[in-house]
Amino acid sequence: MAPKIAFAGATGNLGPAILKALLDADFEVIVLSRKDSNTTDNLPKHVNQHVVKVDYTHQQELIAALQVVTQKPLIDTAMAAGVKRFIPSGFGSDDVNPINRPLPVMQGKIAVEKHLKELAAADPDFTYTLLYNNVFFDWGLEVGFILNPKKHKGTLYDGGDVPFSTTRLSTIGKAVVGIIENQEATKNRAVFIHDAVVTQKRLIQLYESIDGKECETGVKSTSDIAKGAWEEFKTPTPTWEVS
Repeated sequence: MAPKIAFAGATGNLGPAILKALLDADFEVIVLSRKDSNTTDNLPKHVNQHVVKVDYTHQQELIAALQVVTQKPLIDTAMAAGVKRFIPSGFGSDDVNPINRPLPVMQGKIAVEKHLKELAAADPDFTYTLLYNNVFFDWGLEVGFILNPKKHKGTLYDGGDVPFSTTRLSTIGKAVVGIIENQEATKNRAVFIHDAVVTQKRLIQLYESIDGKECETGVKSTSDIAKGAWEEFKTPTPTWEVS
């Protein structure tokens, strides 16, 4: 019998791609939505998709919603006890990497990872998978995060020759399905995926060859950016876009 999936965050930047992959794989999906939100009203209708409005601060409502998904005993109500597999919203950078781990933006993810490990150690029926995909490729180009094709501009970090992993949103959705369909192999571990390893300069070459327009570029040092970010973080009210 195929497992039922409880999904929080179905309407974010990545959520729709994951939701589509789950529904395409014929999973029954319980979409959790805040009571005061109407964002799920715009989701495409699907016979296997059920939206449940909950108060995220009301433990019993979350438990009631999640009990529809599984009959397992509750393990920890704060972490949706009774669910067999938990995939946290840790998509993106690898927080196991010792370079990334001290960064302030990673601390929330690290706290979740620590709690998941504690729960899994306490009860073998509860498992987790961490999914790392590095930079969102299509989203990164759309919003001008990697480069800005729309404006033919880009900031080349450390010269733009540094290879990095990048992944399409649809591939991340397929990876989530793969985790659910291969639960033993992905149990209590991190899974790393990417579509390609590229450089910023290579991407510029590709889209210049497509539209024939030259890209305006600047260069920044990641060490200088990191130094500035740490200084910003020490201020009383740091700007998270900087720090």
